[in-house]
Amino acid sequence: LSLMEVEDLILLFTLVCWKKLVRTTTTTMGKGGKTQKADDKPSPKAVESKPWTSPYNPLDPKAPPLPSKGEILAVIPPECFERSMLRSFGCAFRDCAMSAAVVYITNMFLSTDAPAEWSAWLLWRFAWVCYAVVQGTILTGLWVVAHECGHGAFSDSKLVNDVVGFILHHALLVPYFPWQFSHAKHHKRTNDLVDGETHCPMIAEEYGVVDGKRVTKMAEIHPFVEDEGFAVIVLFVHLFIGWPLYLLGVWSMGRLGADGKPFDGRVPDHFRPNSSLFPPKMRGKVVLSTATMLATFGLLFKLSMDYSFTAVALWYLYPYVVVNVWLVLYTWLQHTDPSVLHFGA
Repeated sequence: LSLMEVEDLILLFTLVCWKKLVRTTTTTMGKGGKTQKADDKPSPKAVESKPWTSPYNPLDPKAPPLPSKGEILAVIPPECFERSMLRSFGCAFRDCAMSAAVVYITNMFLSTDAPAEWSAWLLWRFAWVCYAVVQGTILTGLWVVAHECGHGAFSDSKLVNDVVGFILHHALLVPYFPWQFSHAKHHKRTNDLVDGETHCPMIAEEYGVVDGKRVTKMAEIHPFVEDEGFAVIVLFVHLFIGWPLYLLGVWSMGRLGADGKPFDGRVPDHFRPNSSLFPPKMRGKVVLSTATMLATFGLLFKLSMDYSFTAVALWYLYPYVVVNVWLVLYTWLQHTDPSVLHFGA
């Protein structure tokens, strides 16, 4: 057998095992300890458990008109539009202080050198996972502060907003100005399958199902792992690598470029000044953000050389992954509930 044939056999064996595992774990214990298969007749309680759907149907000719944006803004109390630079900086400094405290306490009890004995290694690994979860959750707060800067809600000063947002976002490997542009498009065309941005659900053709036929590897995997297994794969991709893939322009992006035309093979990444995602007026800001991103990566590389890659991964990269998980999770849930309508296509 060739190496490719061996790899295909391993993949097929893995998929078959996964399918068996999914079928086993989707059974439940019935009365008297008897096993009830998932495809048996569901209980009345299970039948009643359906996704909530809004009674309002915008396609119904008799549906009452929705309030305009101006009418909604008119009933919001004026104090909700008041920006407080003092409070905003207070939130930023609070999160920075919490992050520094976690680093200080962790450094007192943990080393980046892995123990040789396996039980001690497991405890060491668990402790660093706890650090990553706590630190990543705190840093998510700073991500949100930078998000508010991008919306102009941090203060009344655009310069202050952009400086603070630029520093915080690049510290978390987010190109601030390119993200600010695409994020504004996301809010302008929320849940638009054609002209939206981020968390745009993929249609059948994009998953590789054309005229009822599966034409890509991703589509061919589905029959082996079934719905539950496929959901796990999609969940992993979204939460752990979805955000970097989006910034690179290969996942979860919109379908129209800045020129209003479909991408058609053009890559809408957040790093090139001539990316189809941006109009020409954005090129200077894109160059500045990309240069700062490269400088940040250069700093991480130098720290890896000085202290080891393991140290940088434990202190920074693992919390960074947790930040991305939180970011994608709460945004994804906001846009993919069965009751949320999507437009376009």
